Amino acid sequence: MQDSTPNPEPLPSAGEANTPSADAAQAPEVMPSTEELLRSAELLAAEHHDAWLRAKAETENVRRRAHDDIAKTHKFASEKFAGELLAVKDSLEAALADASQDAASLRGGVELTLRQLDAAFEKANLAEINPLGEKFDPHKHQAIGQVEAPDDQTEPNQVVSVLQKGYALHDRILRPALVMICKPRDA
Repeated sequence: MQDSTPNPEPLPSAGEANTPSADAAQAPEVMPSTEELLRSAELLAAEHHDAWLRAKAETENVRRRAHDDIAKTHKFASEKFAGELLAVKDSLEAALADASQDAASLRGGVELTLRQLDAAFEKANLAEINPLGEKFDPHKHQAIGQVEAPDDQTEPNQVVSVLQKGYALHDRILRPALVMICKPRDA
């Protein structure tokens, strides 16, 4: 059997302790001078300050570009819708320019123009609110008055007449529908 304990390194004798290889291994590291430390700290601070200035300038550029983009978006937001309305205006001007029209052809032209306008509204997500027969909703309708129920099937607060259609852009009401609603029945 072998002994598993490691053999300790022999200690250097008194004469070997002053050899150059032993001095280099045991000598502490030389500390840089305070001038060198100050110079390296100033260089590091200058680098960080430069990086901070560049980041600040980049942030200002991004903010300015975003502001310009928002301003352009507001300015030209209705450009697509306005382009769709040009065809409607052209149709109306053509109808007024033709003096030889009879009532039937004029009506057909107006119906075509209305279809063009409806198509432009649909492309712009502008929806018509025509609540005839629906229950009154104060978020979408504006009641002008109340009338007696025209028959027994009409429930109280049901829209019985639409005086002016309403319109909504996406889910936002642009104009509520002006309606007449049914009065509650007296018991």
